[in-house]
Amino acid sequence: MKAQLGGDEGKHKFVLKTPKGTRDYSPKQMAIRERVFNAIITCFKRHGAEVIDTPVFELKETLTGKYGEDSKLIYDLKDQGGELLSLRYDLTVPFARYLAMNKITNIKRYHIAKDFDIAGQFDPMIPDAECLKIVHEILSDLQLGDFLVKVNDRRILDGMFAVCGVPDSKFRTICSSVDKLDKMPWEEVKNEMVGEKGLSPEAADRIGEYVQLHGGLELIERLLQDPKLSQNKLAKEGLGDMKLLFEYLTLFGITGKISFDLSLARGLDYYTGVIFEAVLLQQENDHVEEPVSVGSVAGGGRYDGLVGMFDPKGRKVPCVGVSIGIERIFSILEQRVEASEEKIRTTETQVLVASAQKKLLEERLKLIAELWDAGIKAEILYKKNPKLLNQLQYCEDTGIPLVAIVGEQELKDGVVKLRVVATREEVNVRRESLVEEIRMRTSRP
Repeated sequence: MKAQLGGDEGKHKFVLKTPKGTRDYSPKQMAIRERVFNAIITCFKRHGAEVIDTPVFELKETLTGKYGEDSKLIYDLKDQGGELLSLRYDLTVPFARYLAMNKITNIKRYHIAKDFDIAGQFDPMIPDAECLKIVHEILSDLQLGDFLVKVNDRRILDGMFAVCGVPDSKFRTICSSVDKLDKMPWEEVKNEMVGEKGLSPEAADRIGEYVQLHGGLELIERLLQDPKLSQNKLAKEGLGDMKLLFEYLTLFGITGKISFDLSLARGLDYYTGVIFEAVLLQQENDHVEEPVSVGSVAGGGRYDGLVGMFDPKGRKVPCVGVSIGIERIFSILEQRVEASEEKIRTTETQVLVASAQKKLLEERLKLIAELWDAGIKAEILYKKNPKLLNQLQYCEDTGIPLVAIVGEQELKDGVVKLRVVATREEVNVRRESLVEEIRMRTSRP
């Protein structure tokens, strides 16, 4: 029996929709998306990154146990040929598997325009500082508005939990509670720690004193002198590296947008050192003391143990990376374009090959082939004898900047009439100079 689309009552109706968590992209949306990708890739390349790609699914066991409480967000696929597969949840675990499988100990790479990582044994905090500089460059370049990059260190968190009296076995689960502080007030987070996770109220209060602190170098110096934290080996290491990091960020000239924030926890299990998250800020009005965060647009950190999990000999490859929140950035820009009614071009066509009289289809086809072969982006209307007005209107509608018009007189004279759509200016260009003229007029300043 054939599948019914709609059909008689009583029969199963087939609803046309995309699967949960997915969407289609229209040409207009793809044009915005491409603009975002280009800005990001340009930045990654500026920093000397190579590009790799990995499959969209991995063996289930590759992904299992790497994400902590986020593991429940992994999509499983039915087994194919006896192997259990899962859709990748991020690009970091597949990258670690790739390094272990190919015995790579040193690489700077980006991955399908959203992840950038530096793997290798280097002096502390230099690659970490570069990752933060990259976030700063991309967010400045995309002009999304005011932003702040929050920075912390997994070791400072673990040291803080230890001195506050959190049992070792509860570190990860308490960490995921702290991670909610950007969405929930401290009181609610405290209730979750005490009520749901069985932490003593005293320990929760002690954590509360620390996680509400944020600042820069002066806060790091203060915590290095803190009677409790300075006695903890992990916290002391983390704070020492944080101080170094801020010194490098000062040299890069970006500390104005960076905040050392003890509430930043990032729930993923694989982080081992520096962690960071970039948020966009929304200034509600002039009377607001603190800018309001409108959500995370990038995040990352150091994960020195992940590659070793896949290496049969347990060889460690230190890594630090950043992931750009493409979808969030994309929807922000999309809303902005909608609000401003800015016209977005969905093609890159440089010239429409048009004719002023009838019976010139052959000449249009000959000319457009010349342009295509020269690498010019060109279109024609698929009609034998289109009206000139309709051809010009098509350019107006789609944003094509130039029209190359062939007419009987022009053919006799060995020229093509080139019309600038915006100004309606027309010039006769010799046929052999046309490609050069189009290139000159459409090259971006």
